[in-house]
Amino acid sequence: GKSASGGSRRALALSGAALTAGAAVAGLLANANHLQRAEMATRTAQPEESGEEGDISQRCRRFMCSPVTDVRVLQQNPGEMRTRMEMLIMETQAEFCRALEEVDGGTFQVDKWQRKEAGGGGISCVMQDGKVFEKAGVNVSVVSGYLTEEAAKQMRSRGKSLRGRDGKLPFCAMGVSSVIHPKNPHVPTVHFNYRYFEIEEEDGSKQWWFGGGTDLTPVYINPEDASLFHGTLKEACDRHHPRYYPDFKKWCDRYFYIRHRGETRGIGGIFFDDLDSPSQEEVFSFVKSCARTVVPCYLPIVRKHLNDPFTQEEKDWQQVRRGRYVEFNLVYDRGVKFGLATPGSRIESILMSLPLTARWEYMHEPAEGTPEAEMLAVLRNPEEWV
Repeated sequence: GKSASGGSRRALALSGAALTAGAAVAGLLANANHLQRAEMATRTAQPEESGEEGDISQRCRRFMCSPVTDVRVLQQNPGEMRTRMEMLIMETQAEFCRALEEVDGGTFQVDKWQRKEAGGGGISCVMQDGKVFEKAGVNVSVVSGYLTEEAAKQMRSRGKSLRGRDGKLPFCAMGVSSVIHPKNPHVPTVHFNYRYFEIEEEDGSKQWWFGGGTDLTPVYINPEDASLFHGTLKEACDRHHPRYYPDFKKWCDRYFYIRHRGETRGIGGIFFDDLDSPSQEEVFSFVKSCARTVVPCYLPIVRKHLNDPFTQEEKDWQQVRRGRYVEFNLVYDRGVKFGLATPGSRIESILMSLPLTARWEYMHEPAEGTPEAEMLAVLRNPEEWV
């Protein structure tokens, strides 16, 4: 992914670091358990429209607040990937927040923060105790500085060749991330994140890569919802490469696996990291396609089940499943773990992915033949939905 090189290269696919909501910086610096190499051919589909038309200052007026980077700096460098990615994640945040506000009737609290230890900062948008959503968070972070030795070591361990100047590696990292926890147990939880990382080496050349994904965590299985969700993601992936959806779907199932429970966190979606091929422009176009699915793959499901009746027993099962969500995020998610171990991290944003309430019951096992048992069977044996 060096910016000076061209042509098709192998994408280094790393099974690891999901960027949980509020852990954008941490997730961008996090790493994986194992390496997977996949030959990524040139995009076969028709190029989609850029969606980047319009003056930057005018586009910024549609955001939840002013971007992290000064608008004048963005205007001076409109063609740089840093500018284009920051505009994309700000637009994704605003589009998703407004869609959630429309269905809930509530308003997001917008919290803009700065990273005092180095450059950059972030924008956390949170809505709690709404009519539909118990807790909804959509975060953006844009940070820069020098990689810590721990982060550089992790990146080298997965095949990155990093040569710093005087032992220092300047980096820039940015991303948008979200976790939505609804009140109704028949409305699933959703998580997504899309991120960009750039490192400058001693000779002035830059290494870059993209990562991200979207996944769904229902409390009760609904095949129609699963098909719509996965079908929307597959359509976006297929515009760019026929192997993207099947490969990234498997990767998602592997990553969101709660090993001590022997079950996945949800019914998956797509997940990818270290994507730096076939070219920066084409990978950015793919990430843009994925980011634009967050509303159409989720909001129709929310509206469908918005007024579904539910019992106290179904609410209790939702709380148990939320407990599993917490277990994964705190025990396995590398973004959260790295963020908690990094000095100066914004803890409120990192832990924003956790639900307001959860439940742990001793030796809990649903009775055979129940909808709860059906859900658990799917989590223990992931299915193909499209």
